[in-house]
Amino acid sequence: MQISPVIFREYDIRGVADSDLSNPVVEAVGKAFGTWLRRRGVGKISVGGDVRLSTARIERAAVSGLTWAGIDVVRLETVTTPMLYWSIPGLSLGGGVMITGSHNPKDMNGLKLACGTSTLYGDEIREILRMILDDDLQKGPAEGRVETADISGRYLEMLQSKISLGPRKLKVVADCGNGTAGLHVRPFLESLGCAVVSLFDKPDGTFPNHHPDPQKRENLLSLMETVVREKADLGIAFDGDADRLGVVDERGEMIWGDILMALFWEEILPKHPGAEAIVEVKCSQSLVDEIRRLGGKPLFWKSGHSLIKAKMKEIGAVFAGELSGHFFFADEYYGFDDSFYAAGRLLRILSHGEESLSAMISHVPVYLSTAEIRIDCPDEEKFAVVNAIRDKVLKDHEAITVDGVRILYPDGWGLIRASNTQPVIVTRCEGKTGKALEEIGADVKRRLLAEGLPDFEWTF
Repeated sequence: MQISPVIFREYDIRGVADSDLSNPVVEAVGKAFGTWLRRRGVGKISVGGDVRLSTARIERAAVSGLTWAGIDVVRLETVTTPMLYWSIPGLSLGGGVMITGSHNPKDMNGLKLACGTSTLYGDEIREILRMILDDDLQKGPAEGRVETADISGRYLEMLQSKISLGPRKLKVVADCGNGTAGLHVRPFLESLGCAVVSLFDKPDGTFPNHHPDPQKRENLLSLMETVVREKADLGIAFDGDADRLGVVDERGEMIWGDILMALFWEEILPKHPGAEAIVEVKCSQSLVDEIRRLGGKPLFWKSGHSLIKAKMKEIGAVFAGELSGHFFFADEYYGFDDSFYAAGRLLRILSHGEESLSAMISHVPVYLSTAEIRIDCPDEEKFAVVNAIRDKVLKDHEAITVDGVRILYPDGWGLIRASNTQPVIVTRCEGKTGKALEEIGADVKRRLLAEGLPDFEWTF
């Protein structure tokens, strides 16, 4: 069996479905994870998957490996990732496996592994690889049993029980991108009392209309146009497995995740004064400024949903999020990233006021920034390159180094970090003025080119 070690990434196992994730590879992952679970006293988990064309095959192979190891499996069939997460406490299970390629190209797929309410990451993912390579696999005393459950009704009832909107009636445009969200978004929003216009809600793993990545503006063009045409209060968009949320205001303007976090903190911090607020290193200084204004304590942390969820549990955080649209509510929810619940929280804020969404965020400082640039760099080299840049930066600048290096300048910052999911180095800059951004961008680019990385142009 050929197995590529690079598919065992920081937060999940991910690769090209038809080559990296062959049936023998996936079955081996199932056997290893099943063995890993049994050694921790877990005997029953859920398994679900998104709408990609390869998902059903991969799901069957994973279940085969898990049951070989003696794990009982509840097959959820086609679900969003948040539904899989919720099934663990909802059905009193010990863990779960979600088959999804998330927002990645349609020929890719992957496996997210959960034990209890935590998703595996880092050394835990690498331990699964070690077990496969060392043949450290233990057949169960009996074949695991398999049952099927439809949890969609219970999941939607749970959401409705946790979110009640105010008196203002809202009109929402929802773009599902032909992903898994399309199965449930209309009944969810209508149960909250919203008028709904849905786009591309028929699940289709070929993603014929646009790719389901709501953090790329080109994927939101139809949503933007429809919001304006329909005179809707906002538009929401989902990635392929519906754990990330994209938002468009009533003017058809895209709102980034860090600005949405500032709005959420405005609701949360008065109820939790002085709370530590995790800030992903890619987020705007405007989020930091708003958290401080509201009395919170900013704490910079690493990018990645598993890493942020683990940090939240460590410090008892009530809320966190990522620039990419993952939002983790632990004040009134389970602490995992659920785009439906995040949308409900946003709708709740809007429905209790008379202001438009754009007006509600108009007080948040707006700084100038580049788009995120991804520069090719081999997996075996990228961390060493970033470490070399970090060591040089620290000789003449203050910096935040929890995840790569966020260089602090008098009027902005520049981030250089190694991606945990791709063979790339990620960079982004922000400045309080155009001149500051230009100077910061030039300095960051100079440092990257000095390490032999290919030339690139900033986009805004």
